Amino acid sequence: MLMAEIGQIDDPELLTAALLHDTVEDTSTTPVELETAFGQRIRKLVEEVSDDKSLPKAERKARQIEHARTLSDDATIIKLGDKIANVLDVTHTPPSNWDIRQRREYLDWAESVIGNCRKVNPALEAYFRSVLSDGRKSLLKITDKEHA
Repeated sequence: MLMAEIGQIDDPELLTAALLHDTVEDTSTTPVELETAFGQRIRKLVEEVSDDKSLPKAERKARQIEHARTLSDDATIIKLGDKIANVLDVTHTPPSNWDIRQRREYLDWAESVIGNCRKVNPALEAYFRSVLSDGRKSLLKITDKEHA
């Protein structure tokens, strides 16, 4: 929805790839199965934004920052949509076991990932900056309340 409404993306394959972006990472679905069901372009886009879950989390996170530099324009749009959604979730409905420090670290990391992406969609990029700023302000208010 973010990509379509804010980014004005109307490419059905790109939107489908965005919906499926975590499929290979988080399910037993293989890239071949994804291609059979949805086509080569969607499979390639999903693979381009997928992490290698066999690596330790810290290494995956570092690789995602570096890999962001090499993403295609379409994969960058998917990455922007994903990080916007994640920043909103971490800000407003975080995992119950995440403290303020983890939430701040996520926002910093997401900023690093998007900072390394090509500039391809000014509306999504501006919205990312806005939700990131709002998220930091929200977390600061929570911290201030805890210390009051």
